[in-house]
This record gives sequence, C-alpha cells and structure tokens, in this order.
Amino acid sequence: MIYASQHGFLPENSPTENRLAMQTLLDRGGTIVVDRPGIYDIDGALEIGSYTTLEFENGAAIRKVPVNGKFAYAIVNKGAFTKTWDEHIVIRGMKILVSNVAGNTPVPGLRGQMAFHYVRDLLLDDIRIPDLEPAQFGIHICTFEDIIVRNCIITGKKDGVHLGRGKRFTISNCVFDTFDDAVALNAHDYDSSNPELGWIEDGIVEKCWDVNPEHAVGFFCRILAGAWVDWYEGMQVQKSDTVVSNGRLYRVFANPDGTVYTSVTRPTFEKGRQVLDGITWQMVQEDVTYEAGVRNVTFRDIWLQKPRTAFSVHFDHDVWSRSFYPGAKNPLQENICFENVRVQYDDPNCAFIHSVTPIDSMTMTNCSLRGNAIVFRNPANLENSGDTRLTLNGCSDVSGDLKKLIRNNVDGKVIHVNIDGEKYDC
Repeated sequence: MIYASQHGFLPENSPTENRLAMQTLLDRGGTIVVDRPGIYDIDGALEIGSYTTLEFENGAAIRKVPVNGKFAYAIVNKGAFTKTWDEHIVIRGMKILVSNVAGNTPVPGLRGQMAFHYVRDLLLDDIRIPDLEPAQFGIHICTFEDIIVRNCIITGKKDGVHLGRGKRFTISNCVFDTFDDAVALNAHDYDSSNPELGWIEDGIVEKCWDVNPEHAVGFFCRILAGAWVDWYEGMQVQKSDTVVSNGRLYRVFANPDGTVYTSVTRPTFEKGRQVLDGITWQMVQEDVTYEAGVRNVTFRDIWLQKPRTAFSVHFDHDVWSRSFYPGAKNPLQENICFENVRVQYDDPNCAFIHSVTPIDSMTMTNCSLRGNAIVFRNPANLENSGDTRLTLNGCSDVSGDLKKLIRNNVDGKVIHVNIDGEKYDC
C-alpha cells in the first residue's frame, strides 16, 4: 500500500506538482491511498492503468485547475488513447470538483470527468461529483466488460452515468440530480458522445434515486438504439451518420447546423480523420456491426422524484444525430424489465415509458405509474416497427381506460398486453 502524502501529493502543493506526483504513483500501480483530507488541485488528467487501486480518505477531493487551459478528464484509463484493454481497476471515495473546467476531449466521443474506454473489471465506488458542467458527463464508460458503479452522488448539468457499448454491468445505490439524463445507455450516440458503437447488454440498474422536482431535459434513463448501412457513392450524410466501409465503421463529424453532404469518395483510411468531398470522416472502429441497441437489462428499486419522462426507448432524429439511416435494418432492442419502479410526482403529462424504436418485450412488476402512460411512436418513419409484448404484474395506477395507459401511435404496430393475466391487444 502506498500513501500519497509520502510521495508529494499534498493539498498545499501546486496543481502541476500534484498531477506529476500522482501520475508517478499511478504508473507504478498497486494500491494508492490519498491519506490526508483536503482539496488537491490538478492541472491535467490523471491516467490510470491495469491492476491499480486508488482510494481517497474521507474529506479528500480532486479539483480541476486550468493552469494551461481547460482540460477534459479528471481521470482516464491509459488504454483509452490506444484502444488497448485495461483491467482490474478500482477507484474508491473519489470526489471531483469540476470548477467549470471542461475542455476538448483527446479521445473523440469520450467525454466523462471519469472516462474509461476499453476496460474490463472496473469498480467505481463512493464517487462524488457535485458540479457537472454542460459539456461533459460524470462517469463515461464505453467498450467494456464487467463494470460496477455504486454508491455515487452526481449533481449538475449533464449526464450522470453514460455508457456506450459493453456487456455485464451494475449501477447501484446512486443518487442523481442531473439536468440531462441520470443514466444513459447509449448504444448509438452523437459523434461527440461515444467513441464506439454497438450493443449494451446484460445489466442491472438498481436502488437509484432521480431527485429534485425542478424542470430538466433528458430522462431518468435514455435507452438509445441505431442502425446504418454500407457506404455507397452519392449517399446523403449529415452530422453523426455512420457507414460501413472497407471493414470499418466511419462517422461524420460536423456542426449541428443541418447541412446534408453528398459522399462520392469512399472512406478507407485506417485511423484518425480525413476530409473527403468536404466531409470530415472519423474512423471509429474496426469490428463491424450494422446496428446498436440495448438488451437484457433490468431496472429495479428506482425512485423517480423529477417530473420528466422516466424511460425513453430512443432514436435521435435531429440536426445532432439521426440514429436510423434510411434503408437500414431495424435494430430490435430486447427484454427490458422494470421491477419496483416508483413515480413520486404528480404530472400525468410525463410518460413512464416513451418508446420510438422496435423492441420485442418489456415487463413491469410491482411498479407505481401514478398516472403516467406508456407511449409508442414512430418519428423515424420506419416501415415496420414490429410488435411488442408488454407485461404488467402487480402494478398500481393501471386501472381504468387502457387507451390512456397504453398509447399506440404507430400505424400497423400491435402491442400485446398482459395485465395480471388479462390479455389485450392495442
């Protein structure tokens, strides 16, 4: 065990001295303990690698200070920059004071104060981020296996926990007071909001609170899908569009001004960015997929105090991103379950679930909807949204007019409903 105070990491030291001292310890690995209470200023991101535990004693906090300009990450895994897997990382008790320091992201699309890309066996425990800025998420993890985020309190103006593609995750015992999404399961995303695309699967979100009755955008949880096609000459593309070309995924990086570009030159480069036909392409990843979504996820013991749509089964469809490229195969999200989810506000204009993507089944058990409806729409104008099985067992506030509870606004779609054993089609 290494005590940081014995190696030059001290509240009274300069931001540069502290960053360099802590980075030296992180490069050694092992178990590092920040053993003195106080505020530790840093002037740049800390980089953590495999087989490293970083623990903060109660009363110790990291504060970002822009000595040489604003910077993005408070802490990031080393492999994020090279797409090299890091594993066995533990961070406990870390408090981050953002202090209005949120800069450009060195890894395109990776924008968390705590940022992890290509990580296995990660535990984040007892994290505090009280002052999120609009530009960055609290915790951002993309391309992962086996992660646990627990006992966190995150407050501020952007997403609390934001996940990109990965499998096997737990988010538990967390309190969120965020202006945007508390939890984002964004298998697809803006070009600036996830470094890679793919499925998010096999997870649990449990024992979480969405607090503060003030107005906010976003949702308690965004469940975001997407689909795209092979590149072809003459295709029309816009910001955040994705194509498959030469065995890789490429995305359009552009301003959110609604500009539509015509692509006549196939992107084939191996890494980084290139401008072709006036289009800025980013090579995103080398493993090809044509769709992204969320499957096999359970939400359990959730308390919703903030009046907004709780769960959005989502496509983006605006100048920032269109999740579904015309002609793509429909991405079918699968098997989303809700257990003991409690609405604690009185606003029937909010939806409990707002679903605009194909999804095979949703199950709700012992949930309290408090008059909030389950709504299905088709803003992407899919030719076939598919049918959905919706099962409700032991839920309160679901009696009365079924059409008010379940609003099917999709032509040709059938919702097969089972409420406590009684079956209906909507």
